[in-house]
Amino acid sequence: MQTGYRWFLGTFVVAVVFGPPVALYRAQYIHTKRFREVEPGRFYRSGQMTEAGFREIITRFGIKTVVNLQHEEPDPLLIDHWLGQPTIRESELCQHLGVRYVLLTPDILPPGNTVDREPPVVWEWLQILDDEANYPLLVHCKAGLHRTGRLTAIYRMEYHGWSVAEAIRELRDNGYGFSAATDRDDFIIQFIQNYKPRGRVHSRTHATGGSQP
Repeated sequence: MQTGYRWFLGTFVVAVVFGPPVALYRAQYIHTKRFREVEPGRFYRSGQMTEAGFREIITRFGIKTVVNLQHEEPDPLLIDHWLGQPTIRESELCQHLGVRYVLLTPDILPPGNTVDREPPVVWEWLQILDDEANYPLLVHCKAGLHRTGRLTAIYRMEYHGWSVAEAIRELRDNGYGFSAATDRDDFIIQFIQNYKPRGRVHSRTHATGGSQP
């Protein structure tokens, strides 16, 4: 009986001491999930944020285009806040805020596609990037790591003149995974190692980019 009481008391103390900080961290984390500034005033990336998070980021950074990379959720139903209730579709929120909403599906490759062929979505992505009316732009997937990271790498190589090695280094720094960001990953081969910039390095900047927690 005494042992059970001590276990209960210990659990209660741990919950009281660590529960609020953990809850606060999770609330802040999901609010603007893995938001990163790739190029100030122009290009941003993230994971799936809450409705409040999207509103804050879109308003604060003057986002004009939101690109969703989730083929499994082509129009996510956003929760209003951490542990909150689903309230609005992402496309609907963008419409309310006067923002263009685009769905790309970079993880769906055509039948018979091999690693020596460029995924069709790369051309679609470049059409978006080439249109100055789309900036500032926010691109996101569920976690903000893999799909988002690969298309950000194309942006770096195409517009900032980065090498494959530099693009992969940023992938790893932003959580893609050291072992995943290698030529053992077909997506790394197709999207990054095989990518051939068009020789039109953006003359405005060779930004190294920044990040925000």
